[in-house]
Amino acid sequence: MNAVLGLGKYLFAVIFIVFGLGHLGNAGAMAGMVPIPPGELWVYVTGVALIAGAVSIIIGKYDKLGAALLGVLLLIFALSIHLPGMMNAADAMAKQGFMGNLLKDIGLAGGAWMYASSLAKDKSIIG
Repeated sequence: MNAVLGLGKYLFAVIFIVFGLGHLGNAGAMAGMVPIPPGELWVYVTGVALIAGAVSIIIGKYDKLGAALLGVLLLIFALSIHLPGMMNAADAMAKQGFMGNLLKDIGLAGGAWMYASSLAKDKSIIG
């Protein structure tokens, strides 16, 4: 059972690599959702941040800092992109899509903070 549970951190981290690569590969399309200019630059920056956080978790170096910052980034996404999108959605289907992303990012932020508080190995930066 411990072997299966040990996969958890890798499954958690892979999500952020995929999301980060999605940001890097679709920056132009995603730029319109960014509330501050220049949108495309921020999509690239956040894509790199997502990948860096995932790598820190996978290799266990600065993983407490990386996971804590991933949580902050995800909460920023939830509150600045998905919540306004949900509130201003044109129809019920669009509202559901934004709500799903809002809840996903809040849940992943919580998971990142749980990892940082109890599973992280490298506490050298933020104790």
